[in-house]
Amino acid sequence: MISRVLAAIAGVVMTASAAGAETTHRILEFRDLDGWAADDHAAAFQVFLSTCADFDDYDWSTLCAVAQSGDVTDPRVFFELFFRPVMIEDGQDALFTGYFEPELDGSRYSTPRFKYPVYKMPREAKSAGRWLPRRDILNSGVLDNRGLEIAWVDDPVELFFLQIQGSGRIRLQNGQSLRIGYGGSNGHPYRSIGVELIRRGIYKSHQVSAQVIRNWVRRNPVAGEELLYHNPSYVFFREVRNVKADQGPLGAMNRPVTALRSVAVDPAFVPLGAPVWLEKDGSGPMRRLMIAQDTGSAIKGAQRADIFFGTGDAAGKAAGTLRDPGRMMVLLPIQRAYALLPGDAL
Repeated sequence: MISRVLAAIAGVVMTASAAGAETTHRILEFRDLDGWAADDHAAAFQVFLSTCADFDDYDWSTLCAVAQSGDVTDPRVFFELFFRPVMIEDGQDALFTGYFEPELDGSRYSTPRFKYPVYKMPREAKSAGRWLPRRDILNSGVLDNRGLEIAWVDDPVELFFLQIQGSGRIRLQNGQSLRIGYGGSNGHPYRSIGVELIRRGIYKSHQVSAQVIRNWVRRNPVAGEELLYHNPSYVFFREVRNVKADQGPLGAMNRPVTALRSVAVDPAFVPLGAPVWLEKDGSGPMRRLMIAQDTGSAIKGAQRADIFFGTGDAAGKAAGTLRDPGRMMVLLPIQRAYALLPGDAL
């Protein structure tokens, strides 16, 4: 799945890492983790199991084998026995945001209501490092009558946001639904329409959210269409058939993510599949063990995470309001944790 650039959509500029800031590592004790004892470690353990087999590193794969053995009777003891919490910092303030899996109404066939196509990636876009920008894709007819349509939806604004989320579900008129995932892009960088609204003086940064943008585009259909063209990036999809309806969308590890237990992280600092302990402050504080199973182009930094909230409108509202501080600790195998410390700290 590609990034949900929710912070960028909302016109939020993240605090940049200090120029040349050194990455530091500090090993903590589990008693230092606020709320650790009260969490549901068994729930986190099951999510860990869903992707730990993908590790090819010896330390990680050994712990996965233990987890899969069936001998783990107390997941909290498993984490405390084999891992150490590591605070990784890179000079950037912690920032937690949220993402979700949107649901759109649609049809397998074009109708007067459902007239906005969801496209598969054309072959020429796959071979071109950078293909046509959004405006040309939508107005040139280059994709017409080629059988690239997966489905049609009734709202171009929701389709735009679906592309930003990178995956979703389409509710069909027969009561069934189909799931779509990221299938590629035209190679153009994402440009935030929230930031553009701020630049034009229409809103201030604290006023902009995904819903505010939706409402503005709908109130101003001509200018709104032009605003969407400000983002030249265009995302194509593929139909996802091998994920159960009660599971989340596929994350960066090509496994379903789990609501409020999966997070997107920066893999330059956090190994994909690793447990992470989140202490999110702000409105609705959260103290929870999660698993790093996704990534995102807006998720950069050692203390940056995007929390998956689930599917549908309620999850979208919860995710869309989240922009909170706190701190995050990565649970690393003991050998890996101590290997990060400088020699004189051992």
